[in-house]
Amino acid sequence: MVVCDGPLAIVGGGAVDANLLVELAERGVVLVGADGGGDAIGAAGLVPAAIIGDLDSLSDRAGWEARTQVIHISEQITTDFQKALYSTRALVTLALGMTGKRLDHTLAALSAVLQFAPTRKLLLVDEVDVALAVVGSIRFNAGLRERVSIHPMLPISFKHSTGLFYPMDGLTLEPGGLIGTSNEGTGGLVEIVPADDTPWLLILGKERLWDLVAASQGAEVCGDQQIFL
Repeated sequence: MVVCDGPLAIVGGGAVDANLLVELAERGVVLVGADGGGDAIGAAGLVPAAIIGDLDSLSDRAGWEARTQVIHISEQITTDFQKALYSTRALVTLALGMTGKRLDHTLAALSAVLQFAPTRKLLLVDEVDVALAVVGSIRFNAGLRERVSIHPMLPISFKHSTGLFYPMDGLTLEPGGLIGTSNEGTGGLVEIVPADDTPWLLILGKERLWDLVAASQGAEVCGDQQIFL
């Protein structure tokens, strides 16, 4: 088990920004490779705290075992991302390299986020976006015309919203039906209040990554509302 007091980044074998990996390490984020994601960390000139998975995609396993902790999990019921999630503990978990390259891997990553969102704070990071898995309501500041996408992973109804060009009041979003892609902030405070605790994704531009990490580490809480400033 890898336990972190601060943020953790689980890195997969999809599209990974090496410069971002270096920045994460410089900021004290613990890096863990999900199978072949260990090689992505190594390609950035870094050594992961651990490599976890069935290890069918990891190059030079013996070489890695001489440099770091390698956790071999042979079961094939879960993906390497899921293996890394159930083998780690952290207040905030970033996931990089879980999207891109292969659509089935991207869909599997979203399924894992849905599974673990009720018990840990998860952020998916790709080349363009950061997606925060939200359970409950949320408040945060957004710029005028800043893209704010609300994506349902399951059918979910919303009581109301403020600060969005397209209000969420009384709407039910669901895969295969109405979704909340490319909404926009009106400038200032945004509040989104769902009717229950079904997990959903708040998707902002990648430039908001550190805002969301900082808020997830120590967000002011008002009732069941997370406040990101």
